[in-house]
Amino acid sequence: MAITRAFLNSQRYDEAKGGINQTNHAPIIHNGDMNISQRGDLTGVNSAQYISADRFFINMENLGAFTFAASTDTPGFGFSKSLKIDCTTAKASLDAGNNFYLSYQTEGQNLQMMRKGTASAKTSTIAYWIKSNKTGNYVVELWDRTNDRHVGKVVTISSADTWEKHVCNFPADTSGALANTAARSIMISWAFDTGTDDSSGTLPTSWASRTDANRFAGTNLRIGDSTDNEILITGVQWEMGTYDSETMPPFQFEDIGTSLMRCQRYLKVLGTGEASYQNFAEIAISTSTTVAHARVDLVPEMRATPSLSNSGNLALGNGQALVAMTAIAMNTDVDTRQSAGLTCTVSSGLTAHKPYRVEQANSSSSVITLSAEL
Repeated sequence: MAITRAFLNSQRYDEAKGGINQTNHAPIIHNGDMNISQRGDLTGVNSAQYISADRFFINMENLGAFTFAASTDTPGFGFSKSLKIDCTTAKASLDAGNNFYLSYQTEGQNLQMMRKGTASAKTSTIAYWIKSNKTGNYVVELWDRTNDRHVGKVVTISSADTWEKHVCNFPADTSGALANTAARSIMISWAFDTGTDDSSGTLPTSWASRTDANRFAGTNLRIGDSTDNEILITGVQWEMGTYDSETMPPFQFEDIGTSLMRCQRYLKVLGTGEASYQNFAEIAISTSTTVAHARVDLVPEMRATPSLSNSGNLALGNGQALVAMTAIAMNTDVDTRQSAGLTCTVSSGLTAHKPYRVEQANSSSSVITLSAEL
């Protein structure tokens, strides 16, 4: 068999073995099979935010509302879940500034094998399975956020209600090296709807300085024009080298524990919905009758010092009684990527300098969310 340049350029090419190595390198895309969903299904989404499938983000501006949910509708081939995007509030006519694009963001230190900004820069290929009730065109874009450069490709959904495998080739870029850090680097976007602000120009099929009007030129799918519309996607992978549907390396499945740990570098949700008095921090020490400080070890280490949000009812417990919390916040004096310090406040009822637990207050839906997303 002839060894092609694309084969040799693959991120997973093992020079010692002369082949694609399916074991020694983790896939570039975390959760490409959509199996991890720490946030759970989300309804009524009408603005930009991270969504149900871990590591995936929706960018949208004034384009109705959508549900993002895990689905068991898949193309087969080992995939058990897909991300389902369902339009629940439509907007029949687009304004210039409207847009709707799914995205995935990467750390620069995870893309150094791309050799971007050097004479030996590599081409790359993104592949995935997609299904929609609509046919039409959408744009897949790579946006180098470090150097503000981008490149795009128009892709067509040809058959309604049919799983299709789409393979997108992108050229090498000898300009603009990627920072070798944990900061946001290249963002992948799938533009399923857009107004003229992002589509009135000419799509760059070679890397170029970003121009907003060029970003999604050619998109006409209009996912937001009817509440009948939906898109499902799974099996997202990104490889170094140029491939087609026949030569693309097989999707690299990870066991569920490994996939979850990789996602928890960016997001950790405390609270599984399986109990009503789950302990979030075993030891919290009260410093007064109204404040206690706790620590949560972060395994794996997170990408950056996380931010905190919470929902539902929380309490401090001593094994005999619960004292309802009125607030919980990060203790910025002790927060790191490896542990989160929590400042827990109650109106009254603590005994100073005593141990407590941070618990759910008879509410299985109560959660604490620690985020170090890009």
